[in-house]
Amino acid sequence: MRKVIIKSVYVGILLWFFLATISCEEDFTDIGSNVISNTKFSTNFFNIEITAENSILEKVKSDNITREPGQYLLGVYKSADYEKLEASMVSQIAISAGLTLLEADTIAKYETSTTSIITTIDTVFIKLPYQATLIESTATGPKYTLDSIVGDQTKAFTFNAYQTSTYLSRLNPADPSKLNSYFSNDVFDKKGDALNAVSNFEFKPSAHDTVMIIKRWASNKTLVTRDTVKYSASTSTVVPLPFAAIPLNEDKFKQLFLDKYGSSDFDSQDAFNDYFRGLILEASGSEGSLISFNFINLVAALRPSIEVYYTNTAINTQSGDTIKTFRKNNSFLLSGVRSAIYKMDEKTYPVNNEIKLQGTAGSEASIDLFGPDLDNNGIADKIEELRAKNWLINDASLSFYINQSSDTTAIPFRLYMYKTADNSSTSENLTQIKDSYSEPNFGGFLERDASGKAEKYTFRITDYISDILSGAETVSSILKLKVHNISDDPISTTLFTNYNWSPKVITLLNQDALNGDKRAILKISYSEKKN
Repeated sequence: MRKVIIKSVYVGILLWFFLATISCEEDFTDIGSNVISNTKFSTNFFNIEITAENSILEKVKSDNITREPGQYLLGVYKSADYEKLEASMVSQIAISAGLTLLEADTIAKYETSTTSIITTIDTVFIKLPYQATLIESTATGPKYTLDSIVGDQTKAFTFNAYQTSTYLSRLNPADPSKLNSYFSNDVFDKKGDALNAVSNFEFKPSAHDTVMIIKRWASNKTLVTRDTVKYSASTSTVVPLPFAAIPLNEDKFKQLFLDKYGSSDFDSQDAFNDYFRGLILEASGSEGSLISFNFINLVAALRPSIEVYYTNTAINTQSGDTIKTFRKNNSFLLSGVRSAIYKMDEKTYPVNNEIKLQGTAGSEASIDLFGPDLDNNGIADKIEELRAKNWLINDASLSFYINQSSDTTAIPFRLYMYKTADNSSTSENLTQIKDSYSEPNFGGFLERDASGKAEKYTFRITDYISDILSGAETVSSILKLKVHNISDDPISTTLFTNYNWSPKVITLLNQDALNGDKRAILKISYSEKKN
């Protein structure tokens, strides 16, 4: 009985679909996005000449207040084809509740009329775990390749760490009812000299850096022993991961941190944020590499932090003899409000047959699909021409070919496209293209030719073009083309916020006739009713 019912329903659906299709053929008047292939419609193709030009960015949103990027760049990237980038960052520091040099009962036991406790700072460093892939484990140790790095890893860039006097706030100081925001060109004031043990530290990434040696000192500053510090992905493995360890000035951090334990400045996170407002990690120079660090690793030990090692020595105040030593370590995650800082060369690109795309606050492409509005009626003349044809849009695609003679060492795996009403990349008038959330094949992924060489990127914007030609989309926006970030993808809103922490770069061919078959054009497949 069940089989008969299912068959009847299935036949009914087919009959309904057949009648509906005939009805659509007879009554077709509107632009849509269905492929028509029958005797009453003909399918053709049409190319629209577009205009694509360089669009230099002044800034991008770079904080973690409304959305956590997770990845932050540090270092220098320089290429003759693109803007030089010096990437730095600023971050608040997280503290643990109830920080003390020693437990209360231990202090009571050794702070007497004949004994005393002397605190000696041993080692302080910034820990920056690399993102790495294990090649093999050998008897001499693991071998890694470092991931998420572009540029020349054999050259060092200059690194300095500073305390900032700028208060990092989640709320807008001008209107505390709203969230604050920081941009990549914001200035964060420095407080005092560099906190490095050695100013202008020469930072060069190395996959071999899997161990940090901690020197332990006696109360008279004589070396007592050395401890070995390693970090692993979990407690179930002993394979150490590579990390950068940048020594900090021990005397300064004894004054700034250890000597303040138990004071009102360490009473709460808010009190500490006002006392020590944040740490600037600054990269500068004319060469080197650009490293992406993960600040939200699920393993807390693999997140960037300040590591403070110190020794408490209980001594006999009469003889000076050591009674007992207590070796400790406090870890302070770079957590809370963070923001990326991008210092870009103001490079002027020539107006030629190319467009340059560069991540961070580099450059995008500005795309005009339909040209001018010469009759000043608010609608581009090309749109009016196409609307009069009453086409059914089957497919609309926009391809950008790569200039294969340009620098492709940091080529992006994907590009992204969004809309802007005023040609700005940072205003509140940025929105998603409909196809980015209505179609699974929006595109923008790197395509390779038969030889495996990087060739082009293609976007499918069928719904967007259909809506413009039907009048459902009343404004023909400027489209922007950029290096893709995961934060670009639509989630629950059509609004678009322009973050960018990808350092990738690529040179594309524009609409210039010199580019021949590889020039950028809008290709439309359409159907129209036969006469």
